[in-house]
Amino acid sequence: MTRAANVLRVISNAYSAKMVGQERLRTSLLVSLIAGGHILLESVPGLAKTTAASTLADTVKASFKRIQCTPDLLPSDITGNQIYDAHAGSFRTVLGPVHANFVLLDEINRSSAKTQSAMLEAMQEHQTTIGGEVHHLPKPFLVIATQNPIEQEGTYELPEAQMDRFLLKEIVEYPSPSDEFEILRRIDSGVLDPDRHVASAVTLEDVQLLQGVASRIYVDAAIRNYIVSIAYVTRNPGPYIGEERARYIKYGASPRASIAFLQASRALALLNGRSHVLPEDIRTLRHVILRHRVLLTFEADAEGIRSEEIIDQIFAAVPTP
Repeated sequence: MTRAANVLRVISNAYSAKMVGQERLRTSLLVSLIAGGHILLESVPGLAKTTAASTLADTVKASFKRIQCTPDLLPSDITGNQIYDAHAGSFRTVLGPVHANFVLLDEINRSSAKTQSAMLEAMQEHQTTIGGEVHHLPKPFLVIATQNPIEQEGTYELPEAQMDRFLLKEIVEYPSPSDEFEILRRIDSGVLDPDRHVASAVTLEDVQLLQGVASRIYVDAAIRNYIVSIAYVTRNPGPYIGEERARYIKYGASPRASIAFLQASRALALLNGRSHVLPEDIRTLRHVILRHRVLLTFEADAEGIRSEEIIDQIFAAVPTP
């Protein structure tokens, strides 16, 4: 725990040297990294999503690749392809940009469904198949995907199966006036220069240490029962939040939500320097884990009902251990 705390301190200090504010984003990125999951970021353009991803990779001294998704992007542009070598008279495999520790899929909803599906094997199995040959991805492997909630022309909505594979979904908000002032100051000072790297960083072995320590964080049976109860209520909401609100829920959370709570709560406890998970950890993570898994009806969208409101009511209905 002491060594893990030192590693986390180095990462947080190096990350904060470039990033201004956005504490929720930093926590979500670190939770995803420690838990070994993937994260979906949603916000309007210009809120430093790309900067956050590249800074985290620079802080860990890991390989980083950015993929700008467009409608004409092919699956082979992501996973890789076989190219004929005229000199050798044979085909050779060229690995795609997904073969990196940190992969930023910028505006993932602008890529076609076929290209989006190419990421499923990589995200779930941590491998790609090129020409019938399996290529394992490096460890750790973290996909940071972004999507823009505006300018929906020429976009392809992510299917539920793809959304469910993201451990967390974070909504990136506008910075406060004081944070925005600090951003301008740092631009003038050269801190945000793309060629300027962080002064100190950790190794991939340190990240694997964090993941190993997090997997041994204690989760009491009462906490596990709390997680299962929450997932159950999302699927059977009527008796708990009332039929009037329950009709807004189209589909409840899958078992992946329970697994996500278990893994992410351990990572959050480690971030807070604890060797055990508290109910507050589950409550803190409720929006980032459930907002893309509790699917609402068209009626809820028409009436301006947000998934966060329904999630809060579900948590209010489930007794806290």
